[in-house]
Amino acid sequence: MAFAILLLAFASPHPASAQIGGINTYEFLNLSPSARVSALGGNLITVRDDDANLALANPSLLNESMHQQLAFSHSFHVAGISHGYASYAHHFGKAGLTGHGGVQYISYGTFDQTNELGEQLGTFKAAEYAINVGASKQVYDRLALGANLKAITSQLEGYSSFGLAADLAGVYFDTSSNFTATVVFRNIGTQLTTYQEDNPESLPFEIQLGVSKRLRYLPFRFSVIYRHFNRWNILYDDPNAEPSTLFFGEVDTERSRSSIWFDNFARHFVFNGEFLLGKKDNFRLRFGYNHFMRKELSVDNFGSLAGFSFGAGIKVNRFRIDYGYSAFHLGGGLNHFGVSTNLREFKR
Repeated sequence: MAFAILLLAFASPHPASAQIGGINTYEFLNLSPSARVSALGGNLITVRDDDANLALANPSLLNESMHQQLAFSHSFHVAGISHGYASYAHHFGKAGLTGHGGVQYISYGTFDQTNELGEQLGTFKAAEYAINVGASKQVYDRLALGANLKAITSQLEGYSSFGLAADLAGVYFDTSSNFTATVVFRNIGTQLTTYQEDNPESLPFEIQLGVSKRLRYLPFRFSVIYRHFNRWNILYDDPNAEPSTLFFGEVDTERSRSSIWFDNFARHFVFNGEFLLGKKDNFRLRFGYNHFMRKELSVDNFGSLAGFSFGAGIKVNRFRIDYGYSAFHLGGGLNHFGVSTNLREFKR
């Protein structure tokens, strides 16, 4: 009942402004937690399997098959920036709960410290961390609810901040038809200490919806995820954009409005697919498309793969090894590597 009330409260109309970049702090919380997720468009809240990394974005996905799974991933961004996540999941049989804990981190590298004349005084580093704990419980045959709690710390040269955030989620799963539907309220929280006095900043709160389906006669599973359900307009208001014109120089306002509407609508979606091959699905091929990322990072008059991602995963003995690549820009992309294992396999 409480979850339903929260859903209705957040789904009711809210005033929304354009542009979502640069208006929140702790944006690193939205980075992909694993190589698998990076390969699938940077977002995967719809799959309920044995991958404990998925619980960082959707705690309701925690389940008994994740028991004693240990995972670590690390990504290499451009300009020497690196990001990663380490996690462990455990099932508590008597309580009927599956819990997990993890540390998400990002290092922005080393910077030159200079004065107003450009004279170098030294160097400094910048980094952010989030300690995450969460749990999920199956409340009905096909319904599970989950929650995460995050303690966040940020250190940017002489400026520091500390905050708390929570995720609330629910997932409906039908194993007979291999169908999953979910809703997630991400990053509900606040700063407890700010970078500057009397200057609080909002967290990247977001409502996400998603569905997933594994095909009956083909080893393939696809997911469709709708992001920013709480905010309709996520377009960048480009002052240099030129309106569409007709033959005689007249502005085609109807076409312009419709194209803008469809562009904004498409930016909410992430599409991805995963081929599950071999015995026990031990070899997997993945791809994803994020329209928001493509529109924000592509360069006019230059072709690129911005917004597209791909990768693969394979299980070797007791270890699952994953790789994901996300094409960000003509200047480079993201390489993500991950390894996971289940401690129970070492006890056999």
